[in-house]
Amino acid sequence: MLTAVETVKLIKEKKLTALTALENCFKAIKERDGEIGAFLEVFENSARAQAAAVDAKAETGKPLGRLAGVPVAIKDNMAYAGHRMTCGSKILEGYVSPYTATAVQRLIDEDAVIIGRANMDEFAMGSSTENSAYKKTKNPADTACVPGGSSGGSAAAVAAGFCPIALGSDTGGSIRQPAAFCGVYGLKPTYGLVSRYGLTAFASSLDQIGPLTSTVEDAELALSVLAAHDPKDSTSVKKPALERPFNMKGLRVGLPKEYFSDMKGVSGEVAAALDTIKNKLRSAGAVTAEVSLPNSVYALAAYYIISSSEASSNLGRFDGIRYGSSVKGASLADVYRKTRARGFGPEVKRRIMLGVYSLSSGYYDAYYLKAQKIRTLLKRDFDAAFTKADVILTPVSPTTAFKLGEKIDDPVTMYLSDIFTIPCNLAGLAGISFPAGKSAAGMPVGAQLLAKPFNEGLLFNIIREVERAA
Repeated sequence: MLTAVETVKLIKEKKLTALTALENCFKAIKERDGEIGAFLEVFENSARAQAAAVDAKAETGKPLGRLAGVPVAIKDNMAYAGHRMTCGSKILEGYVSPYTATAVQRLIDEDAVIIGRANMDEFAMGSSTENSAYKKTKNPADTACVPGGSSGGSAAAVAAGFCPIALGSDTGGSIRQPAAFCGVYGLKPTYGLVSRYGLTAFASSLDQIGPLTSTVEDAELALSVLAAHDPKDSTSVKKPALERPFNMKGLRVGLPKEYFSDMKGVSGEVAAALDTIKNKLRSAGAVTAEVSLPNSVYALAAYYIISSSEASSNLGRFDGIRYGSSVKGASLADVYRKTRARGFGPEVKRRIMLGVYSLSSGYYDAYYLKAQKIRTLLKRDFDAAFTKADVILTPVSPTTAFKLGEKIDDPVTMYLSDIFTIPCNLAGLAGISFPAGKSAAGMPVGAQLLAKPFNEGLLFNIIREVERAA
């Protein structure tokens, strides 16, 4: 599969047409997606029309956009006018969006071709894409394993060569963890850098849209299109991503002692891959230093209280009256009860109940307020760590991709898959997962770099230099 950068170059040089690039992706999807299950729907008609429009612009000599002819998949929680969006849930089965999300529109404005909607854990709640109401996506590296979640369909689509770029959303690691499991690049931009308008909200103070790609250059290209202020999103920032002089020599890489001194729960293969990345960083001229994130031990608990509390509020609109398919009942309360019982899956119900409980009278201070205090302390930990380091290196997940069905009946064990990614969202940082090798069984291993807000460019430069040195 051509990368996005290669595709744009060839189309602008008139050595490739957008329709040809698209048909190549369709061919790959038809050959293998029956086995992988990355897509819930492929937009054949509208995608071909978009590709033809790009080719018409090229023929008439009109300027082409930065993503000219690049096929892009979007996660099933992003609005696209005239197309279905279900958030992987039965409650939105058949829903057709009347408008387009800002992030998706920015892709279209730069001549990208929206190829289809990718499978996901229901309402982005999950770490394996087994919580989708429609199908279970499989890992292209081993179809007996999960692709990660909740953006598992997006990660699998890129890893399988179905498209060069896919959009995901990341609330607690839902871009970075599947990227690591599938062996691709996954960027969680700084909170507020990419508009959330048109993204179905899970936890509004944590959600962020970002790209999954097969190269770091494609991730950088995608972010250059996505990052912009949007007056439709009150959390969107006007501050652009920072550009700064870059030199690997003397670059300070922080290693949290809470993660590296005792790698308890981390598989030997993940630990070995992180050691390799540390050595590559040093070989490229960086220096490593121990930093401390003492409150990260509480991050998982704080995250599930905060995110579930926000989800219980955000998902209140899906009641069969305002949004969602409705089930008839004897009373309004009965309609609500039957609609949500049928429409929501067990993981969504679990988190709604946790959120409602955490926000209820008598428990708000004990749970929700305390979790917010932990969030503040964690942010202070990162502020202190970044006085000693330019970036922070961590694992993405304690293990490589696990088997389908292995953890689905054990929610706490499943939640631990995100233990290293959650702190980034709580603190609003920039974070990226990048390939760090493979296990003995051939499964991808990912490493994570975290940076201060709006330092995505620094992350791209570091990964580029490490890969060049290697």
